[in-house]
Amino acid sequence: MLAIVLGSILVVIGLLYLLREALGRRRLSDPHRPDQASAKPTLEPRHQGVGFLGLRRNWPGLAMMAVGAILLISGAYA
Repeated sequence: MLAIVLGSILVVIGLLYLLREALGRRRLSDPHRPDQASAKPTLEPRHQGVGFLGLRRNWPGLAMMAVGAILLISGAYA
């Protein structure tokens, strides 16, 4: 039972870590003028890309989720 509780806690903490890394690096609302004259202003950040999904910044959260998944699986069979 302890393995299941600890595994679920690690999965949730790993997910929260990934969310913090993805959202915490820049301002969420940064209205700027669009490049085209006829387009409306937007709140999306410029040049977002998928750099926030990189393994270098997210490995601690992924490791916590992997260990949590292993504990959940081992707790289910014990």
